[in-house]
Amino acid sequence: MDFTQYTFGTYKADPVHGLIGEYLDRVVGGEVDRLMIFAPPQHGKSELVSVRLPAFWLGRRPDDPVILSSYGAALAERKSRAARDVVESAEYARLFESRTRQDSRAVQYWSLAGRRGSMLAVGVGGPVTGQGALLGIIDDPFENWEQAQSQTYRDRVWEWWQGTFRTRIWEDGAVVLIMTRWHEDDLAGRLLQDQPGRWQVLRLPALAESQAERDENNRHMGLAQGEADPLGREPGEALSPARFSREALLATKTDVGSLVWNAEYQGAPRAIEGTLFQRSWFRVVDALASVAYRVRYWDKAATQGGGAYTSGVRIGIDQQGWVTVEDVQRGQWSTQERRAVMLQTAQADAALFGNQVVVCIEQEPGSSGVDSVQDEIRLLAGFPIYADRPSGNKDVRLLPFQAQAEAGNVRMLRAAWNRPYLDELAAIPNGRYRDQGDASSGAYNRCVELMHAIPDGSVVVYDEDVRISPY
Repeated sequence: MDFTQYTFGTYKADPVHGLIGEYLDRVVGGEVDRLMIFAPPQHGKSELVSVRLPAFWLGRRPDDPVILSSYGAALAERKSRAARDVVESAEYARLFESRTRQDSRAVQYWSLAGRRGSMLAVGVGGPVTGQGALLGIIDDPFENWEQAQSQTYRDRVWEWWQGTFRTRIWEDGAVVLIMTRWHEDDLAGRLLQDQPGRWQVLRLPALAESQAERDENNRHMGLAQGEADPLGREPGEALSPARFSREALLATKTDVGSLVWNAEYQGAPRAIEGTLFQRSWFRVVDALASVAYRVRYWDKAATQGGGAYTSGVRIGIDQQGWVTVEDVQRGQWSTQERRAVMLQTAQADAALFGNQVVVCIEQEPGSSGVDSVQDEIRLLAGFPIYADRPSGNKDVRLLPFQAQAEAGNVRMLRAAWNRPYLDELAAIPNGRYRDQGDASSGAYNRCVELMHAIPDGSVVVYDEDVRISPY
C-alpha cells in the first residue's frame, strides 16, 4: 500500500485496501503461492492486483516474469499498459533500478532492460505459447453474468486454466486469482473443489455478515468455519465506505436482487433454485419407523479428491406408502476407495436390517460400465444386489420422487448430511451436482417396484446369481 499510494497519490484507500496489500506483500515475499481474493465490483481491487502488483513485483524481483490475464485481451492489455506506465514513472525510478527495454514496450508484451523480468497480457482462452512466469495473475475470467451462467463457457475457462495458463507457471511460482464471484461453479469454485485447502482465500463481502451467515457461506464453499470478518466489522458494515456507503449498497441490493447480490457483492454464489424441489417439503424425523421395503442406490463416479461425487442413498417405504430418506453416503473416492465404502455400507445395512436392504448400482453405458457393475456384484455377493440400467431423461426419472415430496409424503432422518442433501435437491437442475438426487430417484423407483413385485415385503437372495426375487 505504501508503494501504491506513493505512485498513485489520489488512490482512495480504506482499511480493506491495506488488508489486500498485506496479502499481496506475502505473495511477493514468497510466503503465499496461491491466493484468491473475492471482492465486489468497483471496490479498487483490480488497481491493486493487476496494475500496482506487477510493477512492484518487477521492482522487487526483476528477473521473475509476470503473466496477466482477464476475460478479454483488451482489458488485460489496458492493465498491462497502466503497469508499464508505473514502471516508467519518475516515482518508480526513485524506488527501483528496473527499467523497460525501449525495443520491447508493446502492451501485449514488455520486458525489462538487462533483466529477465517481463509482462505478458493475454485474454482468457488466448495463447501463452513460449512464455512462462513466476507470477500469474487472473483478474475476472468472466465478463458478465451471462457468460458465467453458461456451462459451456465455464468448461472453456476451466480447460484454459488446466491446459494453458497453469502450465506456464514455473516451479515455485505464485498465482493470484481476483474476481467478482458469479456462479458456484466458476473458476474459483472449481479450484476450491478440485484443490481443497490449497488456496489462501480472502473473501470480502460488500456488507459484513453475521458469524452464522459467514460460517454457512464458507461451509458451502468448503472454507473454514469460525473465521471472523477479515476486517473485524460488525454485521452490516460497508466494505469500503470511501467508495460505497452502506445506504448505497443496500440500494444496489434492492436493484440487483438476492441472487446477484449474494454472488457478486457478498462473494457467496449459490445455484439458482431449481424448479423440482423445495426444502420445506421434507420433514425431519429423529427415529426410523417400521419400513417394509428398503433400497440403497449407488450413483457412481470414479474421481478421487475432486470432480464428481459417488452417492449411495438409502430409502425406505412402509406399507402405507410413507417414504423416508434414511441415509446418504457420499464422497469423491477413487475406484478402490469406492468399492471399500460400498462393501462396508452393505455390511452395515445388513447388520441393521437383517440383509433385507436391496442394493442397486447404476450401470453406465458401454462395455466398461458392464464390467464395472459385474465386478461390484461379485464384490457384494450374498447381499440382495441389482444392476440398474436407467434410461431417459434424469429429470423425468426424478418426477415420481418429487411428486411424493411435494405431497408431503417424504421424511428425512436427522443427520449431518441433511443440509448438503437439501441444498443439492433444491438446486436441480441448475446446480453443479445432482448425484444425491439421481441416487434418490433410483432408490425410490426401485422401492416402488419392490412393493409391486413382493407384496409381503420379503427379499430372497439367490447365492448363485445374486438376483432379487421375483425380478
